Amino acid sequence: MDLTPRTSADNAPLAPRKRKTTWTTIVVLVAIVVAGGVIVSQFLTSAIDYYCNADEVGVREGCEADRRIRIQGTVDEGSLESAAGSTSFSLSFNDVTINVVYEGDPGGIFQECIPVVAHGRLVGDTFEANRIEVRHSNEYMAENGDRVTDAEAKACSQQTG
Repeated sequence: MDLTPRTSADNAPLAPRKRKTTWTTIVVLVAIVVAGGVIVSQFLTSAIDYYCNADEVGVREGCEADRRIRIQGTVDEGSLESAAGSTSFSLSFNDVTINVVYEGDPGGIFQECIPVVAHGRLVGDTFEANRIEVRHSNEYMAENGDRVTDAEAKACSQQTG
């Protein structure tokens, strides 16, 4: 048996393939990393919004007017107005009132005389909200029942009776 390698051109080993890294692959990977970073930063940003009662804005540390915060208070009776896709109302807590503007319709059970939490920024004398929470979960009630009780204690005349 002859074990010598063949040397004909038909049996010559192929040259190793050069790996092509396409720019498309690199661009797609970079886009995925950037998109992931944006999503993570949005979650982290909303996680550090300070929770303040309306009377604490500009008074308590973390409730500075120049940062994104969450404000709790009761929607004042007679203050709710909707026009041109925007909802405006005033929010009060411990006799301090803040005017709120929300682009859109808060929906759900949103109405006057109920405690709500508005997420956003204070711009001048108006709080520009991009999210409104009306209902509190049972877990929230268990941990912060005193906050809701305090807000409801100042509720409108139509709710007390």
